[in-house]
Amino acid sequence: MIKIEYPAYPYKIRTENNREFIFDTIRKQWVALTPEEWVRQNFLQYLLQVKKFPGSLIAVEKEIRLGELTKRCDIVVYGRNAMPLLMTECKAMEIEITASAAEQILRYNISLPVQYLVITNGYHCFAFERTENNFQPLQEIPGWKDE
Repeated sequence: MIKIEYPAYPYKIRTENNREFIFDTIRKQWVALTPEEWVRQNFLQYLLQVKKFPGSLIAVEKEIRLGELTKRCDIVVYGRNAMPLLMTECKAMEIEITASAAEQILRYNISLPVQYLVITNGYHCFAFERTENNFQPLQEIPGWKDE
């Protein structure tokens, strides 16, 4: 498991009709502030501020096809070569990270192969790097300089 120190960030939050919305700086739009979205926005700031990935190379809720199904990856980071590099699956903080979350991101990886897979619920974070035969656990999430 990886310990993440989330950076301070002045999130823009507004309320409309008793619903809270947060401004997503990557999608440049207001989105419903769900527990999962809170984790996603914090992890995005971690990727931007701590790991120094350029926002222009990050996609949020990237649509992919799994056979007949259309799914959405929470976060996809592209590398310098414009190829998908890192995929993150975000869960709400109260959701335990289980084998089903790992299976979910592995299914997404079939459609959109990446070098790094990350699963987080905000508290717990697991990262894996693709090797020739499988994925190996990482002790740290790679940054832009490592790419």
